[in-house]
Amino acid sequence: MDLNNKEQLLLSYSPYIKEALIVMRDGHYFAFVYPDFDALKEAKIINITEEIRWYGVELYNIDAKAEDKIKGYKILLSPIGSRTIDELFSDKEEHIKEDDIDDDIYKILRGYISTITKRKIYPSSHLELDLGLDSLNYVELFVFIEQSFGVKIDEAIFSNIMSMRALHAYIKKNSLTMEASMPNWDEILKEDIDEKLYYSPIIMSMYKSVLFPLFKLYFRLEVKGAENIPSYPCILAPSHQSMLDGFLIEAILPYAVLKKSFFLAYKQVFGTKLLGPISKHGQTILIDANQDLKHTMQYCALPLREGNNLVIFPEGARTRDRELLEFRPFFAMLSKIFNIPVVPITIDGSYEALETGKVFPKPKKIIVTFSAPIYPANLSVEQITRLTKESIKDKLSIKRIK
Repeated sequence: MDLNNKEQLLLSYSPYIKEALIVMRDGHYFAFVYPDFDALKEAKIINITEEIRWYGVELYNIDAKAEDKIKGYKILLSPIGSRTIDELFSDKEEHIKEDDIDDDIYKILRGYISTITKRKIYPSSHLELDLGLDSLNYVELFVFIEQSFGVKIDEAIFSNIMSMRALHAYIKKNSLTMEASMPNWDEILKEDIDEKLYYSPIIMSMYKSVLFPLFKLYFRLEVKGAENIPSYPCILAPSHQSMLDGFLIEAILPYAVLKKSFFLAYKQVFGTKLLGPISKHGQTILIDANQDLKHTMQYCALPLREGNNLVIFPEGARTRDRELLEFRPFFAMLSKIFNIPVVPITIDGSYEALETGKVFPKPKKIIVTFSAPIYPANLSVEQITRLTKESIKDKLSIKRIK
């Protein structure tokens, strides 16, 4: 397949990619992607990198031959135009040197954002693509703006004002007060919400009774370290290799633990007509990365507030190449705030059993290992995140399980 065809194929996967350029770099294909920012705004998408990665580049990679897969990519803030490859690869700032806005609201806003990013901040900076803000940062930012300026911002509004200049203009136009007030995650997650948990202990037990013997026979399922599961509330943090993983955890947890465990899953996947009924009766909390972020995170914390366990995949998505993805710190923050241990869980073999894009699993051996709990006392969120990843990685076999 020539490069032009590859670019057209990549463009065909996502309505949010306006331009694509694929080049050879270090023996692998690399893509430059210029998003359709108008389409993203219309769809109210604020996690642009995730959208481009999982529903553009990775969908392309699922169908591409091994030698045609894209191994790296860069999201551009301006059209590709006549820039050379070296210019596109350059890490130089795309911003023209510009003076900060001489305004007290901007100074307070910039001062706060400088506490959550180490990157240079310009009035034209894009909050995600330039400054690297993520969902946790967005919630903090929304709370900060509401408390400091009396301005409420939701994802629909934010999707249209994701630059420093546009955000400042919106705040200035609608501000009621002006006094910096730092957000507090302890208060945010313990705030009362109009939401309740739906327990399905009988159905959960039925799921387990069917799945465990089936997995044991078909995948030669082996469970190690089950004695490491506490008898009190904890966060169960598995690695994520395939669509089987949530069902594997459901199958192997002891009945007493399973009945008090809630699972986090993406609405786009488990809220479908096919999986929706299973989720509804499977003690599953469905989340959307682009809607009601604050409420979603408060809802995620609800099982822990009520003395239950929470199953959350720290990677946030399935691996596409068997390598561990970056661990997102939300699970570690929950552990710290609620003083609840994290149990790292290594799922090894489910990638080979059900690779991305496949529908029917192969009878490959799967080993699930529960590691010793990590207790949050005297540890930072960053340390909990790192220790969890190291524990999982240590037990992930180097050679693929046959």
